[in-house]
Amino acid sequence: SIMRSISFRSFFLMASVSALSAATPARRKVVVSGAGGQTGQHLFRKMLALPEEFDPVGLVRSEESKAALIEAGGVPESAVRVVDVTNTADVQKVVEEHGSSAFCICSSAKPAPTGEMNEESGRPVFGFPNGMPEQVDWIGQKNQIDACTSDTHVVICSSMGGTDPNNFLNTIGRTTNSDGTTSGGNIIMWKRKAEMYLIDSGRPYTIVHPGGLIDEPGSERELVLGVDDSQEGTESRTVPREDVAEVMLQALKNDAYVNRSFDLRAKPVDEEDASPTTDFQELIESLNGKNCDYTLGESM
Repeated sequence: SIMRSISFRSFFLMASVSALSAATPARRKVVVSGAGGQTGQHLFRKMLALPEEFDPVGLVRSEESKAALIEAGGVPESAVRVVDVTNTADVQKVVEEHGSSAFCICSSAKPAPTGEMNEESGRPVFGFPNGMPEQVDWIGQKNQIDACTSDTHVVICSSMGGTDPNNFLNTIGRTTNSDGTTSGGNIIMWKRKAEMYLIDSGRPYTIVHPGGLIDEPGSERELVLGVDDSQEGTESRTVPREDVAEVMLQALKNDAYVNRSFDLRAKPVDEEDASPTTDFQELIESLNGKNCDYTLGESM
């Protein structure tokens, strides 16, 4: 009959659409915090450049950061949110509204000169004018982790130096109180606390500890992975921010990066026998299954 013919055509059309949907992978909804910063912005822009794969929303700290990001071009206003990561409700709201199969944490307390000079060394004193490490790198990261569902892949941009509580970075912003105790600072130790919290949460994770971050072009160096602040593989202690962003991006594309914590450095551009890294499966396999050991060093 005519009705049966129409019903069959409708069924065939619906089946074809379903098959097409199954064959086309859904765009991954990803939240990127610290998207107004240097490393976070590299990652955010890489995702925006892959619209068939990713549907990212970038979190920035202020309206000024949002305006600067948009004015630089290539970033739609609809993809940027002003969010205080230390505010639990703000972070939860953006995840609920946008949804996320992955959350990339690039937010961090940022040191800046206080205007004072150290009388002993004669060097400028640095502090954290836009939030201390305890608030940004512990409370802020915890808020971001807690806002994620149990199956959300959380990728953190952290820092090398976690095995050494006496690392210089921990001294920035630290003050000695009249009773001899200290307060403030300890940025790497607060970051390490957040990393351990993420691992203990059971969520899928990737934790990247870059060496010294440099503002040089990515994709020009051979990358070296390691664990526990080892200097094996290269004497270099640095890595371009753009390469850190690329490794974080690859971590979302490759299951071999799930539940891994590692250090990242780059060989110098002109190092003999070094060739730019292009195979990121081979890169993660170079660790031979090793992960950073959180029994080393200290957290807060």
